[in-house]
Amino acid sequence: MHNTTLPETGFVRLSTVLKVFPVSKSTWWAGIKDGRFPKGVKLSDKITAWRVDDIRELIAQVDA
Repeated sequence: MHNTTLPETGFVRLSTVLKVFPVSKSTWWAGIKDGRFPKGVKLSDKITAWRVDDIRELIAQVDA
């Protein structure tokens, strides 16, 4: 994992998530489908983002 700084709270877009978890977009979406990665939140029809808390929890699981 890369050492990307996440905001304290809020949401991050996929481009930021992929800087933290260096996987392809298709791998990320497949991981969501099979439950390895958290589901995003639809902010609009074309915008999906992830809760920073969910990404931090995933980081903790991977580091454990």
